[in-house]
Amino acid sequence: MNRRRAPRRTSRSQTGGDAPSGGQWRQRSKEQWRGETKAPARRAGEEERRRPAEHGKETVPRGTCRTMCPARELRAREAQNRLHRFEMARGAERDRRPRGDPSRAVKEYTRPAAGKDSTNPAELRPPAVLLETVCYLIDDIAAASPRLHPWTEVYSFVFDRLRGVKQDMIIQRVSGSDCVAILGRSVRFLVYASYRLCGEPLRLYDPRINDTHLQENLSWLLDCYATATGPHPNQEEFQALCLLYNLGSARATQHIMELPERLRSAPSIRLALSINRAFLEKNPVRLLRLAHRLNFLQACALHRHLVACRRDLLLIYSHGYSSRNCRFPLDRLAQLLSLDMPLAAELCQAYGVEVNQDNQVVFSKTAFTEPEQVNLHCKLYHNIVSEKRRDLTVEDLIHGCA
Repeated sequence: MNRRRAPRRTSRSQTGGDAPSGGQWRQRSKEQWRGETKAPARRAGEEERRRPAEHGKETVPRGTCRTMCPARELRAREAQNRLHRFEMARGAERDRRPRGDPSRAVKEYTRPAAGKDSTNPAELRPPAVLLETVCYLIDDIAAASPRLHPWTEVYSFVFDRLRGVKQDMIIQRVSGSDCVAILGRSVRFLVYASYRLCGEPLRLYDPRINDTHLQENLSWLLDCYATATGPHPNQEEFQALCLLYNLGSARATQHIMELPERLRSAPSIRLALSINRAFLEKNPVRLLRLAHRLNFLQACALHRHLVACRRDLLLIYSHGYSSRNCRFPLDRLAQLLSLDMPLAAELCQAYGVEVNQDNQVVFSKTAFTEPEQVNLHCKLYHNIVSEKRRDLTVEDLIHGCA
């Protein structure tokens, strides 16, 4: 039953003849693979270099529409009765299906959809037309319409059309001076709207959406300053606005500190840095004192931090002057808060701080309470901002003519 095993045969590769070892085989295989793929890669690289330099530019669509609204969109919205009353032909507002005025209609923002070609040059406006569109929205709608229509309606229309402008800019990868001019006006409009519409019902104005688009436009604008060459006369203005709007932000502070010394030493940026430092140090008295040196648009950017600043001031004084026999003059407190005496008294009562009949404030750290947000109307305490406007028009403000 025992079977003798046949002798095991060994090949030359196993006896270590001329065949390579395992490591040598792997090395040769790699070299062979590289050699086989190197030639096609080299040929592809040569073909790429032989392509004309303009090939990359041809892939980016360039708009050919010379009007603020493409004719195709205008006809479609007329048929669907989707024209805004700012776009209707004069005298046709009461018609069953109003006609659109080509000189007033503006391309609306549309969300990207599957199967929709958003790169059709006939429906894209070139940079010069986009800048003209923005100027029309400022001069003929934002600056003129508030006398006839509520500003919430004006804001809703201009905000949507500015989104459409931004959409065309992104598709065409617009850059240069036109891009900076458009973004600058958009930022000023959104900063002003954040102040003008503060406290409006959420169905008419959403501060979070406004903030999101303002931050995006600011970021794009500052990136243009960092990458584009040439003089930028308004760069100091927007660098300061960015820091004032984002007080306490480590990212915004770091961005300012990385600017060249020439920019950091500009008066507007130095003032913004001082206000930001006071905010970080929880020094509301110094912050409000410095705020009086801001111009109107800078105060609009700062205004969203004023509620927290005044709250911190009352909290600090409630602990520092917490005594039964201590009385603080209301007029002095109103001066520190940058408010009129009636508003200062109302703000004290909102935080549980007592004001007696002799217009004296009785601070107590145990009596200080946090009011509900619905009971604290920020719009009532805007006098530190509104007093700076004087005779400044919306048109001059957004165009940067202040």
